[in-house]
Amino acid sequence: MRVGWALVRHEARLMASLVLWLARRTHGTGAGGTAFGYARGEAAMMLGFAFVCVVETVAMSVLLGDWPTLHAVVLFLDVYTVVFVVALYAASAVRPHVVGPEGLRVRRAVHVDLRIPRERIASVRRELRMTHATAEGELNLAVGSQTTVTVELVEPVPHRSFFGRVRGVRVVRLHADDADGLVRALTSAPPGPAGHAVP
Repeated sequence: MRVGWALVRHEARLMASLVLWLARRTHGTGAGGTAFGYARGEAAMMLGFAFVCVVETVAMSVLLGDWPTLHAVVLFLDVYTVVFVVALYAASAVRPHVVGPEGLRVRRAVHVDLRIPRERIASVRRELRMTHATAEGELNLAVGSQTTVTVELVEPVPHRSFFGRVRGVRVVRLHADDADGLVRALTSAPPGPAGHAVP
């Protein structure tokens, strides 16, 4: 039941992201926050994949022209696949990382939405990584197999997985199109409640 609701919620958020993308709006970037996108690196691949799906849809329509029932079913699935692929890209485009007065909001499409309070951030640095081994307490959000920013925390923050499992993370690696700008925004932002700026 929980898995079913997770899938339904995922699909609804994808479609909502597609609507926002078509309306040229973003999600969760108000209240004085600065948005940092990460979708540029995957745009060509995702839109190229969508184009291949469109070509496949046309080809299947021609091949199944003599079987109207099967043609209708396959056409629906093919069109939905194209919409799904575009919605995946749209979700990344309209849900950027956000640096605000309270800290950093790290996102990855509709799959990850992690809020890191400023007082939990020990350090943030520009770091290009192309490989990411799985390790306890680390969250790697690569785009195009790379991350460009590493955030280390003084204590773990809870991260909820797609299916609801919660674990603490102390190191977050993410990709940002403007990695230097994100690092500058975090290090030059106002001090946190403890009165200490991020190193």
